[in-house]
Amino acid sequence: MDQEFHRIKRLPPYVFAEVNAMKARDRARGADIIDLGMGNPDLPTPQHIVDKLIETVRDPKTHRYSSSRGIPGLRRALSAYYERRFNVALDPEAEAIVTLGSKEGLANLAQAITTPGDVMLVPNPSYPIHPYGFIIAGANVRHLALGPNHDLSAFMTTLDRAVRHCVPPPTALVLNYPNNPTAAVVDLDFYAEVVAYCRRHGIFILSDIAYAEIYFDIPPPPSILQVKGAKEIAVEFSSLSKTYSMPGWRVGFAAGNRRLIGALTRIKSYLDYGAFTPIQVAATAALNGPQDCVDEVRAIYKARRDVLVSSFKAAGWEIPAPDASMFAWAPIPKAFEGMGSIEFSKLLLEQAQIAVSPGIGFGEYGDGHVRIALVENEQRIRQAARSLKRFLGQAELPSGHNRRGLRVVAT
Repeated sequence: MDQEFHRIKRLPPYVFAEVNAMKARDRARGADIIDLGMGNPDLPTPQHIVDKLIETVRDPKTHRYSSSRGIPGLRRALSAYYERRFNVALDPEAEAIVTLGSKEGLANLAQAITTPGDVMLVPNPSYPIHPYGFIIAGANVRHLALGPNHDLSAFMTTLDRAVRHCVPPPTALVLNYPNNPTAAVVDLDFYAEVVAYCRRHGIFILSDIAYAEIYFDIPPPPSILQVKGAKEIAVEFSSLSKTYSMPGWRVGFAAGNRRLIGALTRIKSYLDYGAFTPIQVAATAALNGPQDCVDEVRAIYKARRDVLVSSFKAAGWEIPAPDASMFAWAPIPKAFEGMGSIEFSKLLLEQAQIAVSPGIGFGEYGDGHVRIALVENEQRIRQAARSLKRFLGQAELPSGHNRRGLRVVAT
């Protein structure tokens, strides 16, 4: 039996695979790869959170099945966070649920609300689970092509055009600010206009704010739930992965619309028993405990951002300074822009030992960029800049490309 399964056929080859394979081969040969590719935080989880995990795991009662929607104390802690951070009141029983990271929550909600053939609106470029969670669930995705700044007027024009030409009408719209991969941020006016539009057209909104606490030199990014009436149509996903350097712990949340939370709760009741209870207790300690650790994480990423932007500029690659997130969205240098993001990423890895994420991995409209993650310390970033300077000065382009990266065709 060699037929391909239907859902697998709808998934394209993983575009990061080739770069990741090259990285693994080079490391196996002993190469010192400066890995700015995957957004995998390198900072340790704050000690008081680790201590709470250790304390709790020593109690054998916590080793039993947990609750698929999260222990009550953690749901109350999430509600308290929304109250103090966004001035948003949540009912922890009906408007909040714990997920195994925001990625799992988004994918399972897609399963819960999607009928095959439904149309979902997803910005492009975007974090892969945003479109592919729905594609796996059987939906059709209409991509909203966006520039790096996500201007409100341009966004509303693009959104309205998509809605007017969608058959059947769209079920849901995905938003993600601060954005991964572009690092774009929006204000409350942006959310207010989008909410008003989607309420008029009966469109659910799925908002992802996983990077809401990683911001620099700007006011704290808002929540869509701050908008009056947003709870009628919107659910919001968040995560402890970046805020508290807990990526491997797999703890996230969904909050907002009761109907959507109820749908996710029902789906999850069939699929899992929730995160390990000691992890949920430690996550509660993270949200309820001292928050100076979050300030420290934010300061570290800001310092890395500043070093990256200044040192790469001095090396010859000017990169816009991100206002938020742990990423820089970098235009491919002009001499190489015709190559596309995959070939440029491979060349950068091969000749400069710097790993980045090709922009096309986040959608076709990302192909002119690469995503650079701030997951190496300042010394390593400066080392990358020195290697980059040598690369830009003497890069050997693959056969068939000229110095502008354009493919040369023999005549």
